[in-house]
Amino acid sequence: MIDQNATYDSLRAALLDAVIPHVPFEGWSEAAFSAAIADSGVDAGLARSVCPRGAVDLAVAFHLRGDQAMVDRMQSEDLSQMRFRDRIAAGVRFRIEAIDDKEVVRRGSTLFALPQHAADGAKLIWGTADAIWTTLGDTSEDINWYTKRATLSGVYGSTVLYWLGDDSIETEATWEFLDRRIDNVMQFEKAKAAMTKSPLLKQLFAGPAWVLGKVKAPAKTPRTDLPGTWTNPK
Repeated sequence: MIDQNATYDSLRAALLDAVIPHVPFEGWSEAAFSAAIADSGVDAGLARSVCPRGAVDLAVAFHLRGDQAMVDRMQSEDLSQMRFRDRIAAGVRFRIEAIDDKEVVRRGSTLFALPQHAADGAKLIWGTADAIWTTLGDTSEDINWYTKRATLSGVYGSTVLYWLGDDSIETEATWEFLDRRIDNVMQFEKAKAAMTKSPLLKQLFAGPAWVLGKVKAPAKTPRTDLPGTWTNPK
C-alpha cells in the first residue's frame, strides 16, 4: 500500500506505473484510470486531486517522463564529436528509444488528436523540442528561439508518426526518415542565412526584420511576484 502522505510527484508516478499496463487495452480513459487507482493503492480522492483530469494528466506525465529519460541520456553520452545536426537527430532518436510500448504512444496520439486535448499535445511536442535544444546548449534569445523549436517540433512530430507505422528491422526506416527531415531543416537554415547576406533581400525585408528583431525568448526564470502565479506542491 502506497504512503498516502507521499508527495504529489511520487503519487502521480505510482499512478502512472499502474496505468501503463491498461492503456494498450483501454486507452488513456476513465476505465484505465480507475484500474490504476485500484492497482496502485492510492486513495481515490487523493488520486483525483493529483490528476484532476484523470488519465489525461497521466498521459501528460508519461510524455514528460520520456522527455526526462531523453535528457538524461543526452547528458550521459558523449555527443561532442558529432556534427550539430547529428546531435539534434540523436536527441530525437533518444526520445523515441525511451518508449517501451509503441501502443501506449499510439493511444496517446489518438487522445491528443481530439480537439479538447490538441493544445496539450502541441505543448508537449514543443516541450520535447525545447528540451533537446536546451540540453544542447542553445543560447538564442531572439526570434530564433521560437523558429528552432517550431522546426524541431515538426521534425519530432512527423518522425513519431512515421515510427508508429514502421515495421522495418531495428526501426531503420524511421532513422532514415529522421535523417531526411533533418537534412531538409539544414537546407532551410542555409537558405535563411543566404537571404540575410543578400543586400537586395536584406533591404526588401528590412521592415519585417525590424519587427521580428523585437521578439525575445521567454525569461528563463519565471516571475513569482505577479498575481496568478502557481507553485507546484511537493
